[in-house]
Amino acid sequence: MWAVLVLVGAAAASAPFQSHQFEGEKVFRVTPRNEDQVEFINNLASNMQIDFWNPETVTQVRTEMKVDFRVEADKTSAVESFLEQSGVEYEILIDNLKTVLDAQFDSKVRTAGHSYVKYNDWDTITAWTADIAAQNAKLVSRTQIGTTFQGRPMYLLKVGKSGSNKKAIFMDCGFHAREWISPAFCQWFVKEAVSTYGSDTVMTHLLDNVDFYILPVLNIDGYVYTWTNYRMWRKTRSTNAGSSCIGTDPNRNFNAGWCSVGASRKPCDDTYCGSAPESEKETKALADFIRRNLSTIKAYLTIHSYSQMLLFPYSYTYSLVKNHAELNTISKAAVQELAALYGTKYTYGAGASTIYPAAGGSDDWAYDQGIKYSFTFELRDTGRYGFALPESQIKPTCEETMKAVKYIANYVLNHLY
Repeated sequence: MWAVLVLVGAAAASAPFQSHQFEGEKVFRVTPRNEDQVEFINNLASNMQIDFWNPETVTQVRTEMKVDFRVEADKTSAVESFLEQSGVEYEILIDNLKTVLDAQFDSKVRTAGHSYVKYNDWDTITAWTADIAAQNAKLVSRTQIGTTFQGRPMYLLKVGKSGSNKKAIFMDCGFHAREWISPAFCQWFVKEAVSTYGSDTVMTHLLDNVDFYILPVLNIDGYVYTWTNYRMWRKTRSTNAGSSCIGTDPNRNFNAGWCSVGASRKPCDDTYCGSAPESEKETKALADFIRRNLSTIKAYLTIHSYSQMLLFPYSYTYSLVKNHAELNTISKAAVQELAALYGTKYTYGAGASTIYPAAGGSDDWAYDQGIKYSFTFELRDTGRYGFALPESQIKPTCEETMKAVKYIANYVLNHLY
């Protein structure tokens, strides 16, 4: 309740989470040019606690990669002097994280309720799922597909004109709690679908012929925690037997090369793969729903941030999927569509080679279930704000992403299998 009161009272001018926690914290970008410098970053990470933003863990660091990590205030000067001594190229992306986090709420919209150009807390999103379904009964319905570890209902929106034997596209947002731009996109997509149906020829054609299943937030408990306690939280909020550390990385928790690479078996790590595949109630609910609807779901889209990439399987192995060339062609065209609006440049390709190897991801799992059009979006930006993307970028980010998603959806509709 407290978070809502702050938003209403301050018109979203100040952060609802305790942003003072991040006073003086810095985000560094380093670029290791050789194996010695990679080793140096490994040593740095093992000697002090570093929050890796991109890539997600030190084990994924390799030469010529831009590596972004967050350092607590009392350790920043030590890290800087280590970097100076080592000769590793570095820059400071964010000089004071508190300032940037407070500045996220820069939307000029002053409403206490739901807004598509603001970051909405979970209570607001929940109410919105009910409202949008009630107000657009001919296009939108809401069902519950499960509950989270902490008992919150997981609502799924089905968007499309009622019809028989329709195929479907599944899209989820909010896997990683701190990636706030992701749930913002799922809400935007539903708004665009209902508001342009009948006027936009592509959207009308899509909704007449395909159903979209939209999960606005998968990791609801984690998302709530980023609003109330700790903005940089990533994982779920489940307890781990034999450990005081909380949470599992839901995008390492699927049965696709589970815990083999780019994931950790340590419950305290941000990339902890869980005690077993689908150990998390949230990932199991998603997987169960997709398994029940495999005959109709023909594409899977999962929305993350940040790094401006469009990825497709595999991430858990360097092996190429059977329709690699097709997925590559679709991705190339989709990122061209996206760039046409604001010139935002995306890279694209198979996950393992384009970004880094990581096992247990939902896109690889969906592909292995037989959904041959499976994609991961990494939305804006490339590190200037990272996970603290300002609200003023929600609209342009969502507008350009819509173009890519509509392109993919239209392609899938024309290539049903």
